[in-house]
Amino acid sequence: MTKEIYLAGGCFWGTEKYLKSLPGVKRTDVGYANGSTENPSYEDVCHRNTGHAETVRVLYAPEEISLTHILHMYFDVIDPTSLNRQGNDIGSQYRTGIYYVDPEDESIIRAAVSKLQEKYEKPIAIEIKPLENYYLAEEYHQDYLTKNPGGYCHIGAAAFDKASRALVDPSEYKVPDDAELKDRLTGLQYRVTRENGTEPPYHNEFHDRFSPGIYVDIITGEPLFTSSDKFEACGWPSFSKPLDPSVIRTKRDLSHGMVREEVRSRVGDSHLGHVFPDGPKEAGGLRYCINSAALRFIPEEEMESQGYGKYLHLVK
Repeated sequence: MTKEIYLAGGCFWGTEKYLKSLPGVKRTDVGYANGSTENPSYEDVCHRNTGHAETVRVLYAPEEISLTHILHMYFDVIDPTSLNRQGNDIGSQYRTGIYYVDPEDESIIRAAVSKLQEKYEKPIAIEIKPLENYYLAEEYHQDYLTKNPGGYCHIGAAAFDKASRALVDPSEYKVPDDAELKDRLTGLQYRVTRENGTEPPYHNEFHDRFSPGIYVDIITGEPLFTSSDKFEACGWPSFSKPLDPSVIRTKRDLSHGMVREEVRSRVGDSHLGHVFPDGPKEAGGLRYCINSAALRFIPEEEMESQGYGKYLHLVK
């Protein structure tokens, strides 16, 4: 079974390629939505005030990817506070919009946008409406960037790789309240994850563990790293990349008289460690130096029973 959602996010060439890259999305096409004329051409939409928005139709398998997850990824490649503009493209045809065909989707959409608003002082400018009409764009617009790899795109190239690896749905994980965390975590685990602490090198649980499995955020259980990307480098667990690029956030850290990139988990906002540019070149050149106290290890043989079976193919 598939469901559909219609997303407007600026020029539809890049938006389509990005959304099509998401695991669980089965098909996409591009067209003109929610305008005042029938069967508009690209020229009509650009120059004749038809009111249509350049839009991507997304057909997805809800058992593989949720609407909430699709929306979170969509938010990552738009400026949600910009009205009638994305990147260098200006005009109402480039407005952001979420157009639904299933009335039950409206509450999911509004909840996701409401959560997004918490991150911004300016009002969110994303239009939320039922789909009124949708007309396929001309054939040369379909899969445009696949046909024209060097074509114009307002979305950075790195975003497409990030989308193709977006395996973890953040809506599946929640942050316990602080009282529960203090009761459940050790003093060191709480200090590291909630107070930006650092555990001693070598005297920590996972620095020398290399058995197959995955490492998850000790706060939420969100998957973060796999044993396949772990290597020996220092007195803390080191990884060449996260399981899914979206599960971590980085920020500049100027503490202790140094300039570093801090690594935090997405849902739990746990302090994990830092990332450095001195990792194995053949694996991308990065070293994610992570505190054991921020992690819980799930052995390969227990991944299925603990609800992480869909990530088994990543453990080599």
